[in-house]
Amino acid sequence: MLVPLLVAIAVMLVAGILLDRQNQQIVESRLRAETLGKVSVIRAKLEGNIASNIQLVKGLVATISTEPDMSAARYDALARNLFEEESQLRSVAAAPDLVVRMTYPLTGNEAVIGLDYRTVPDQWDAVETVRRTGRLSIAGPVDLVQGGRGFIGRFPVYAGEGGARRFWGIVAAVVDVDRLYADSGLAEDLGLDISITGHDGTGGAGRRFYGPDLSGSAPVLADVVLPAGTWQIAAVPKAGWAPDAAAIWALRGMILAAGMLVLLPIVVTARMMAERHDHIREMGRREGQLARLTRRLNLALEVSRIGVWELNLTTGSENWDERTNELYGLPNDGGPRGHENWLAAVHPEDRERAEAEFRSAIGEGRYESQYRILLPDGKLRHVRSVGALFSEPGQADKIVGVNWDVTPDVMLNEDLRSAKRLTEARNRELEAARIRIEHNALHDSLTGLPNRRYLDEMLKSHAADGYHGAGSIALLHIDLDRFKQINDTLGHAAGDAMLIHASKVLRANCRETDFVARIGGDEFVIVSSAGSSNRRLNRIAERIVREMRRPAVHDGHECRFGVSIGVAVSRSADIDVEQLLINADIALYRAKARGRNRHEFFSEVLQAEVVHTKKVADEILSGLDNDAFLAHYQPQFDARTLDLVGVEALARWQHPVEGLKAPDSFMSIAEELNVVAQIDRLVLDQVLSDLERWDRMGLRVPRASVNVSLRRLHDDGLIDSLKALPLAPGRLAFELVESIYLDESDGVVAWNIDQIKELGIDVEIDDFGTGYASIVSLQKLYPRRLKIDRQLILPILDQPAQRQLVASIVDIGKSMDIEIVAEGVETMQHAVILRDLGCDILQGYAFARPMSSDALEAFLRQEAWRAG
Repeated sequence: MLVPLLVAIAVMLVAGILLDRQNQQIVESRLRAETLGKVSVIRAKLEGNIASNIQLVKGLVATISTEPDMSAARYDALARNLFEEESQLRSVAAAPDLVVRMTYPLTGNEAVIGLDYRTVPDQWDAVETVRRTGRLSIAGPVDLVQGGRGFIGRFPVYAGEGGARRFWGIVAAVVDVDRLYADSGLAEDLGLDISITGHDGTGGAGRRFYGPDLSGSAPVLADVVLPAGTWQIAAVPKAGWAPDAAAIWALRGMILAAGMLVLLPIVVTARMMAERHDHIREMGRREGQLARLTRRLNLALEVSRIGVWELNLTTGSENWDERTNELYGLPNDGGPRGHENWLAAVHPEDRERAEAEFRSAIGEGRYESQYRILLPDGKLRHVRSVGALFSEPGQADKIVGVNWDVTPDVMLNEDLRSAKRLTEARNRELEAARIRIEHNALHDSLTGLPNRRYLDEMLKSHAADGYHGAGSIALLHIDLDRFKQINDTLGHAAGDAMLIHASKVLRANCRETDFVARIGGDEFVIVSSAGSSNRRLNRIAERIVREMRRPAVHDGHECRFGVSIGVAVSRSADIDVEQLLINADIALYRAKARGRNRHEFFSEVLQAEVVHTKKVADEILSGLDNDAFLAHYQPQFDARTLDLVGVEALARWQHPVEGLKAPDSFMSIAEELNVVAQIDRLVLDQVLSDLERWDRMGLRVPRASVNVSLRRLHDDGLIDSLKALPLAPGRLAFELVESIYLDESDGVVAWNIDQIKELGIDVEIDDFGTGYASIVSLQKLYPRRLKIDRQLILPILDQPAQRQLVASIVDIGKSMDIEIVAEGVETMQHAVILRDLGCDILQGYAFARPMSSDALEAFLRQEAWRAG
């Protein structure tokens, strides 16, 4: 029997070892997969939190690019909106010219104001990289000047357009390290050791900035992709890659059990053969074992401090051991004990119940109860008592039971119940807080109306079936007119009061089912069902415009403002809510363009105009890149001698498809694009080049007049750019073609005009007599020439009153020693009358139309105007 047994054991050992090793490999693979899953969650949260923080700040950067001279108050208002969103942002600082001038919040960050990045070696390399490359940089974690540590996202900011684009400075957003780690799950107990490398976004090859060195522990790796650079997360289980010991031994136990099943027949056979020899010895062992068990039971009772009692059901006598007497506060004197002793020790409030339970249990043969004991010293003790009927042949029936002190368990249960009640109360508070936070996240704190986030969610929910299943939806985009003036004159408190007033007006003029939201500073949106026609929407819009125009009183001040409303409607089966918002915004823009205090509906015609405007705008920008803007010239002549005294340079656009286009077809769109100054500069450069060429050719052009926009006169760098040009005194004149009220203008325009005169450039007033310029502006400006608008010139042939008006303008100019230029001279009869009225210079189709530089050269050589 021994040889087969040994062979079976050997085979089972080999199989068990192979299975054990395979199990360890499987467990390690599972641990790696679980670890990678946890790391992937952390990576996703890190990427998401960083990306959301960066996205919040990008809007601020874009606004600064368009408003490079932004005030601190404006900056605070914009930055405050960022912190209303849930993020890990700690502060956002603006550093024009690489010196921190503004930061939000200011409290706690005062130390960073005035910081010059050039003087901070630890941060200068990263800042210099942003300035050089013009790309976002994420650095950190770094020690902050204002205290603490954080990741710093630095955004390059450029101001201006086209060739005037310049590096403004940087915006630095500080992401709080501890909040980022906590919100990304690094503060949770995941059972992992985690490290992160890639300081300043340098990836796995970079320096480690979080957690212990895990390079020697075969960690799981994952890359965190940032908007600028990467980090690498490494993780290992805290217990290592070794399988759980309990699981290993459980498997080994199963293998052993299987082996035992195989060996069982062999063992049973051997056992049966030896059983005869062991039977006698077994009897002796059992006697000894019984004695040991008795001693162990006595020891266990003593150690556990359980009291034993016995009740004779025939005599009613009871036998208590030493521990039972101690539990009930009685001396261990060996005296008789009875039911009355037990009942006297029970707390009076529990006595009746305990007695009833005892009497009921006797009949059932099983007793179990728990009650309080009132000790002689006044202390309370909780006792649990269990008993069972014990019967022996020839003996009286007895109940044998045990008692033990359960006071600690009762106290613990009471503490647990108290903790449960406290937890439930806190859960109710947390639920109320969650509801409150959710409400605040979806509503405007000032007006109580839903905010932009709520609006977006609501529109998405109604995109499929229209508003509340109506199959249609209407948006009213509302913007307050003259709201900024109220803020600027009466303060933000008045502005807030007007916003609250406006929200009440909107709510009062809508149906209960309509959705009213505040989506910006002074912007609101109403969402409603569109119905089958626009009549109801038209009435709502008219009513809102009418109610908003009524004055509202704040602190004794009467505040007046109005509203412009853009309405967009969709009655299609497939509603595109994003396009609907865009359409409402376009309609609002049209309402403002037509004078404000009105409403406009979006239409296909309006959309076509927008598309056309966008197309022309793109073509203008392309034309600027391709030098498609040219100078054409209209000659000017002495009214008495008809000698050439100058030319007026007029901007023309050589369109690649439509040919040559006059300013009235593109200038208004160019003004919206803010490129009029760029066109003026291109025309000026061409004029100076043509004057130089004509001088070399021997063609005498005494002077060229060039249009200058009011926007360009506000340019602080205008004079420096003019000083760099080859200008001869008297050869160039600037025509001021826009509304210039120098009696109300700022100092920059007045100073620039004075400097222009000192450079030898004449100043001319264009279109005089149409209401753009005033007599006071003439006295302050003192121009070299004054051009009478063609609208006043044309009627002088047959309207004596119009001729007298022109004569009065001539007299005003003569009294101030200003030369008078008449434009729009259509016939030689006009020329004669204007000469007799005292005009000095004539310009118009009677002499020549605007022409290219080549055509002008031929015209000058032939002196064709004299022949006419």
